[in-house]
Amino acid sequence: MAMGAADIVPGVSGGTIAFITGIYFRLLEAINAVPGAAVSQLLRGNVRAFWQRCDGTFLVCLLGGILVSVATLASAISYVLQEYPILIWSFFFGLILASVWHVGRQVRTVSPVLLLPLAAGILFAGWVTTLPAGQADPSGLVFLGAGALAICAMILPGISGSFILVIMGMYAPVLAAIQNLEAGVLLLFALGCIVGILSIARVITWAFHRFHDPVLALLTGFMIGALNKVWPWKETLSWRTNSAGEQVALNEVSVSPSYYTELTGLDAQLLPAIGMVIAGFVLVLLVEWIGTKQRG
Repeated sequence: MAMGAADIVPGVSGGTIAFITGIYFRLLEAINAVPGAAVSQLLRGNVRAFWQRCDGTFLVCLLGGILVSVATLASAISYVLQEYPILIWSFFFGLILASVWHVGRQVRTVSPVLLLPLAAGILFAGWVTTLPAGQADPSGLVFLGAGALAICAMILPGISGSFILVIMGMYAPVLAAIQNLEAGVLLLFALGCIVGILSIARVITWAFHRFHDPVLALLTGFMIGALNKVWPWKETLSWRTNSAGEQVALNEVSVSPSYYTELTGLDAQLLPAIGMVIAGFVLVLLVEWIGTKQRG
């Protein structure tokens, strides 16, 4: 459910939640096992062997939690982001900041060479977060492609699948389809997700087995770069009209709390924001502790 809630929010990655709870590699292994198990066991009628090989109970529980979370929290998260943007983004900032620390310390051997993938991750994620929101034509094929690209991002710690949807201009259409239960387009989106995740999971697993520390350094860089997206104080440079006829930000830049107050005349809520950053940081530590106890 935490992964589902994270994936709804542009800038927050469900993959990060999977990593700090200790289920990330189990998830990759289970996904990778599905195609082979389907051919060697399921098509031969051996359902039990298929279920065991692809860790079916784990995958169903995880998917069920994500779907329940998305279905029940999509409207609530949209509401609180609109009503309490500084406090909510501060909370997300704390979550990702703690995740940077958590993922970074999984590196087995610290080496100056790791500065290269770290810097590459920071630069790439920082560049992605500055891209303006797109405006795609939400046809069936677009929903299919959006699902494939978004799920590839969602499975990577530090890369937000929902933010990829924002860049593509598909965030609002997908959220609306979830809220209105549009079965047809949601099925296409889900199909794209299946194709995307079966492809990317194998690549990530191979990369971790061959280049464990450089991959972790790259993912840490992704999360550091993503902090720009969840910075609570923004100046809107341009606006666009969404499908509901509302004015929403098209291009934003991060600014200091004092400049935000000077620019907008609104309270920067600095002390409550710091409190929410700490709350987000502590929550990650708590989730990590719970995950450690469960694994123990």
